Amino acid sequence: MRAAYREQMDNFSHDLIIMSDNVHSLMTLASQALVESALQPAEEALSMRDELDELRARCEDRAVSLLALENPMAKDLRQVISSIYIVEDYYRMGRLAQHIAESARRRHPEPVVPNEILGYFEEYVRLVLEMSTTLRELLVTSDPELALRLTTDDDAVDDINHHLLRLLTQREWDASVREAVETSQLSRYYERFADHCVSAAKRIIYLATGLA
Repeated sequence: MRAAYREQMDNFSHDLIIMSDNVHSLMTLASQALVESALQPAEEALSMRDELDELRARCEDRAVSLLALENPMAKDLRQVISSIYIVEDYYRMGRLAQHIAESARRRHPEPVVPNEILGYFEEYVRLVLEMSTTLRELLVTSDPELALRLTTDDDAVDDINHHLLRLLTQREWDASVREAVETSQLSRYYERFADHCVSAAKRIIYLATGLA
């Protein structure tokens, strides 16, 4: 029974790595589409929707199979439940990336973000892709120092979001209402992506240590 559990848990862990890579690719493509006003990466990101859904479903099926094993230990339950939450964080991160791609495709060939604030979004991209890479490394190593690094990057993302929201509500803002709304939505997508990175990191540390 323990061998069967270990094998299924290893497969689950492998699927989490695949999902991590999938989401990183999604955000890379979506952000390229946004920053460069490019149609092809937006289309490619949106074409990955089925793959993301399939990964989520496969992970959920594995979780059900693991929970169906007889007499699971407390540590077993912690591993499975934590992994389910991590899957959900990754799924939501992927959907946020696809929302960004949808915005870029909808406005193509026009830019979604006004040029005067594009630099803020370029910094968003740098930060969230760094966070995504760190989160993948955390999946492999369970190093608490990596979780702290994610928190620092998340604070930087929050700072950009707050600054942009202040900027969008100033009288000096001379873009259209539509641009203001779309910019605030996009800012929110990046901010939520970073939040889910931190949430998943906390789950990974809990999975490894049992400490919340």
